[in-house]
Formats: sequence, structure tokens, C-alpha cells
Amino acid sequence: MSALSSRLPAFPWDKLEPYKATAAAHPDGIVDLSVGTPVDPVPLIVREALVAAADSPGYPTVWGTRELRDAISGWCERRLGAHEVAHTNVLPVVGSKELVAWLPTQLGLGAGDRVAYPRLAYPTYEVGARLCGAEPVVYDDPTELDPEGLRLLWLNSPSNPTGQVLGRDELVRIVAWAREHGILIASDECYFELGWEAEPVSVLHPDVCGGTYEGLVAVHSLSKRSNLAGYRAAFIAGDSAVLGELLQIRKHGGMMTAAPVQAAVVAALGDDAHVTEQRERYLARRTALRTALEAHGFRIEHSEASLYLWATRDEECWDTVAHLAELGILVAPGDFYGVAGERFVRVALTATDERVAAAVKRLGEKQSTD
Repeated sequence: MSALSSRLPAFPWDKLEPYKATAAAHPDGIVDLSVGTPVDPVPLIVREALVAAADSPGYPTVWGTRELRDAISGWCERRLGAHEVAHTNVLPVVGSKELVAWLPTQLGLGAGDRVAYPRLAYPTYEVGARLCGAEPVVYDDPTELDPEGLRLLWLNSPSNPTGQVLGRDELVRIVAWAREHGILIASDECYFELGWEAEPVSVLHPDVCGGTYEGLVAVHSLSKRSNLAGYRAAFIAGDSAVLGELLQIRKHGGMMTAAPVQAAVVAALGDDAHVTEQRERYLARRTALRTALEAHGFRIEHSEASLYLWATRDEECWDTVAHLAELGILVAPGDFYGVAGERFVRVALTATDERVAAAVKRLGEKQSTD
């Protein structure tokens, strides 16, 4: 029996362990800015909904409750500007990483097919291609790819790791090209509500999709906007034919969002106040970290949205990781996201205010002694 894991790249985070140990040895403790995992409380309105639905002895459905589908459809119309989002245009999933990793397999892709994603990208796009035996392909501009055999095109705006946002005109151009060649677009929009210097645009907006969702699937998550990473709460929206096929496959696979989590998602999508509050937290941390990093000699590129600062000192990323680890600050090396990131590091905004303040202080102290 051949090991499926042999198709996959080495798990990159293991390489960071020695630097984590160095940072943890700092007298004031580690400031971990390496992983974008939420640290702030789950909103009370969401927790209350989860508890109220805790007595759920029966199996949930893969498609979710009518209330959940109503909530997803309504949110897509209200926040994405999408028009006439029917229940057939939405599907809850068990966290967005699960969907990214298994979408090519569930679409029936395999040997001879190609899956494309940005040159700097979330590593799970490549993993998804390799799991089904398809060929992973990177791009700078997707419309310059050879469309032969290209079955799935990943977009990611706002980008992880760079925070770059694709503009409306750019999206229109890419969607038109993909439709011309019969290529399905999966648009990872999980950081959509965290735009700082640019306003993200969804592929489902009528100005982009032209009023039809044909050939388009948008991926959204509640992990960042609502601090629900631990709930595994996400959904996809778009082409009803694609989602209908995925629904049937996922029924057979038992890919069900837990009933209490479904109720929590309904509450989260119906409340914008906690999202505004969380945005304000992240904006304050972003401002403090960016100012401190730039004063320390870093240059920040893109980073107009999402939960990260894409930073460089114009040196090899592991040298930067080592330098910051000596200050007790752990960041992610840019080459985790592709060779194009080998002179950058990704700095997450997901640390408590106290830990961010500690990082800012250490960066300032080191700068003053140089």
C-alpha cells in the first residue's frame, strides 16, 4: 500500500520549532506572531446560540438548517453585494481548510488535470492538488497560463500571506478568461471583512460575475471575523450546479457541520457589531506593529488587507526569523508560502494587546541600541 502522504510536501511548521524555542526563552516570554489563530473571545451572542442548541442528539444535515441557509444567503447579499442568492447557491463546510484541501478530489480531478494558485499562496492549495493526483501550477497572472487541462483556478483576495487585494477590473478580466476556457474559479475570500487600505471585492458581486454565478465558487470563513477557528465554521457560495454536486458527495462522506455550530453561525452572520469591534482590535494592533517594524528597519509590502504584515529586511527570511526570535518574537518565514517569499516574513496580528505591546517595546529597544 502506497502512502498518500508521500505525495505531499514536508509539513513546513516543523522547521520553525528551534526558533520557537529561542523565542520562548526570552525573559518576558514569547510573542507568537507566526500563526493567524484568533486569541480574542468568541462573541457572547455566538456562545449563547451554541449553548442554546447544545441539546442536539440527532444527526445534522450536510446542507444545514433552513435558518443557516437563510443566514448565509442574506449575508452574501448584504456584505458581498451578491444578488438573488438562493439556497441552492450556498453550502456550509467544516472549516475552510477542509474545503480547500479536498475540493479537487470532490470535483473528481486527478492525474492529467491541473490546479492553479498564486505563486505566493496558502500551502493547502498545493496540498489539495497533490491529494487527488493533479498537477499543481503557480501563476503571477492566471490569464497567462496554458488553459489546456486546467480544471480549477484558485484566487485569493485578500491574500494570505501578502494581504494583496485584487481590484474589480482585474477580477472581471480573470473571470472572463476562465469562463472562455471552461475553468472553474474557486475564490478564497476568507479575509474579506478585514480590508484596511483597500476594499475587497467578491467574485459574486454582479459587477464581476455579470449577474450569473456560472463557473464561480467563493469560499468564506468565520474563523477570523468572529473568532470561530475552534468551531470549524465556513461556507461556500456560487454556482448551483457545482454546489449541488458537492452536496451529494459530501452527503455520502458525512461532512456535516455540528448542529450547535450551525446555530452559532446563524447568530454570527446576523450580527455585524462584533465584527466591527474585532476589526478595531486588529486595526490597533496592525498600526502598532507596522510602526514598530518600520522603525526597526523593515519594509512592508502590500498588506492592504487581511491579518498579516508582509515584511522584509532584504535578507533571507530565515535570517529575519532568527533575528526576531532573539527578541522573543516568532514570525513565519516567507518561503512557507512559495520560493517567491524567501526574503520576506509574515507577521500575524493575532496576539493579545499585551503581547503586541511587548513586541513593540522589544523592537524599539533593539533599534535604540543599534
